Amino acid sequence: METLFIVIGALFIIAGIIGAFIPLLPGPPLSYIGILILHFIKGGLFSWLFLISWGIVVVIVVTLDSFMPAEGSRRMGGSKFGIYGALIGALIGLFFFPPAGIIVGPIVGAFIGEFIAGKESGSALRAAMGSFVGFLVAVALKVGVAVILAYHFFIHL
Repeated sequence: METLFIVIGALFIIAGIIGAFIPLLPGPPLSYIGILILHFIKGGLFSWLFLISWGIVVVIVVTLDSFMPAEGSRRMGGSKFGIYGALIGALIGLFFFPPAGIIVGPIVGAFIGEFIAGKESGSALRAAMGSFVGFLVAVALKVGVAVILAYHFFIHL
């Protein structure tokens, strides 16, 4: 029975790493669930300080994930149209043009959104690139947390 739960925990860890790249899956929370499964199956393997600290990190990263593309666009002069365009472009790119669509979709979407808002092409492109940089920073944070949690999971097996 313990082996079954370890396999389930490992699947959560793997899903967490995949989810760090795919916007529809909550990567770090899935990885954290994998850590919790291992913790309880192995009889309190990790300290409470470790679990609480990483729980806080996961909450912070998930929160930042929502704001980073918008902040990147805002810092580069983007409007709400550009931010919404980047989100819509990311979803369309994910479903219709994977894997390149995950990268190109937010840029094209933010550009179109800024263009609809009445900005000139140079200004729209700058805001689109800001949104994309924010998206990349958020993905890097999620990947970092998911990989660190995976490391702790697998070395404590």
